[in-house]
Amino acid sequence: MTTILQTTHTQTTSGAPALELERITLTYPDGTGTVTALDDVSLSLTPGTVTAIVGPSGSGKSSLLAVGSTLVTPTSGVVRIDGTDVGRLKESERSRLRREKIGIVFQQPNLLQSLTALEQLIITDRLRGTGGDATRTRAQALLERVGLADAARRRPHQLSGGQRQRVNIARALMGDPSVLLVDEPTAALDHDRSEAIMDLLCQVTKEFDVATVIVTHDTEFLPKTDAVATMRDGRLTDPEHAPAAAG
Repeated sequence: MTTILQTTHTQTTSGAPALELERITLTYPDGTGTVTALDDVSLSLTPGTVTAIVGPSGSGKSSLLAVGSTLVTPTSGVVRIDGTDVGRLKESERSRLRREKIGIVFQQPNLLQSLTALEQLIITDRLRGTGGDATRTRAQALLERVGLADAARRRPHQLSGGQRQRVNIARALMGDPSVLLVDEPTAALDHDRSEAIMDLLCQVTKEFDVATVIVTHDTEFLPKTDAVATMRDGRLTDPEHAPAAAG
């Protein structure tokens, strides 16, 4: 029986950004000097859209995700999640916002080897301080949505690389986030599995009405996204419409 998944997160005003980075600069010490990881970066993302960030290694893509996830505080600038200025929050409030508003899909799924696919999702809610029958029901429905209904009781070593990444995506959606941050989701996958993962990410972005950022080196699938921005030397170009697929 198919379970209907519903979005329960607080919706932003129609057309309002779910994630805003306003003139973000991030520097850190390096020996006797400093390194500028992000240089006056601005980005605004609305729910239901996928923005790809491309650029060479060391250009600042990972730093952008770290700041957008509120895990790293920028040297200057403003980060807003659903209109909330993260910089004005206490650390406990920031942690709560991160748990409730942000989903992260890591490059490596980092699944707990002793847990089944279903348990990987359930434990994320327990870490948030929630749980119960509703959590199990949502976890089962999310696994079904990502194509793993028959793999709920399998452990990571019993899953393919593509299946582990699907668990990773479902786990990120457990808290019903407003923002989904995705780091190189196809890096370890072959072409067919990479395309399937990109298709899935674009689909769930619309279905769950999240604002999705995908950092990727894989330019082949950029036409599947809504917009593309390039990062180089800590600077980000304004996102442009994704290139049309080759006919």
